[in-house]
Amino acid sequence: MQVLGETGRAAARPQCIRPLPADIRKRLSEAVAAAFGISPAELERRTRGRIDIARARQTAIYLARVVLRLTFREAGRLYGRDRSTAAHACRVVEDLRDDPGFDRLLDILEHRLSSMSGAWPARARQ
Repeated sequence: MQVLGETGRAAARPQCIRPLPADIRKRLSEAVAAAFGISPAELERRTRGRIDIARARQTAIYLARVVLRLTFREAGRLYGRDRSTAAHACRVVEDLRDDPGFDRLLDILEHRLSSMSGAWPARARQ
């Protein structure tokens, strides 16, 4: 059953995006930037930038999704991207995990960042 708004169109679903604790994005960005040899500010640029910066940003979004258990919308929002870009980033990083060196780097970052997941409110899973 579809809910109709006042205009007779389908009513928009409410946005349920949790507020982000201030230090989580900073800590995530610092860890990923250090691993990729770039500055944290480069991760937050609106433009795609060089491939190494784009790859680092994709990795940060992937880690936000996997370690912090954010939705695609929330993970993308950390870096000014939409949910479809975040989903693409996660697919790219999953494919890159076939490289043993990259997989080891992600294992190290996941371990380092896993302590942050306790600072993020748990979400109810259906």
